[in-house]
Amino acid sequence: MPAQIRKTLLHVEETFIEGGKAAATPLKMVAAIAIIKNPWAGQGFVEDLRPAILDCAPGLGELLTKMIIDNVGGGDKVEGYGKAAIVGLNGEVEHASGLIHTLRFGNHYREAVGAKSYLSFTNIRGGANTSLQIPLMDKNDAGRRSHYLTIQLAIPDAPADDEIVVALGASVGGRPHHRIGDRYQDLKEMGHDLDNPAAV
Repeated sequence: MPAQIRKTLLHVEETFIEGGKAAATPLKMVAAIAIIKNPWAGQGFVEDLRPAILDCAPGLGELLTKMIIDNVGGGDKVEGYGKAAIVGLNGEVEHASGLIHTLRFGNHYREAVGAKSYLSFTNIRGGANTSLQIPLMDKNDAGRRSHYLTIQLAIPDAPADDEIVVALGASVGGRPHHRIGDRYQDLKEMGHDLDNPAAV
């Protein structure tokens, strides 16, 4: 069956001043969150997670993507993106991972924002009010450090022991006053092959 959603949340923050200096363009970060019943709750160890993943992940990806796009005004506005999940204490980290580490979840988002990079992620186990941290990176350039950001929040009543918090995050813009350069400058200065950065 599709995910049993207890509630959704939309978290929006805008930064106008950073380091005591006004941002030329305010940084907007948005998180779309669903709190769902863990589809494997009460079943003991489940060997095959695939049936529930196929039931739940596509609908969650579609819902959370729409929440983000509706808020920012279009997929082209999203510059940084990421995903996260927290499974309640009676679940396995594998349950959180199963719902977000599938193309049936993430591809809704990638396609809606026209992304090329992989979705950065966190997946952990915790109780209600556990810090949800969604790491972001540039949707098209994994080495663009200006868009290495983290959305952080906590939900006082979630996840319950038999729930999973599932989230997508977005940034409109990068860090105000970013000035640490990009990964490619480091590679060049260290004499590494820019065409094969994975070799370092």
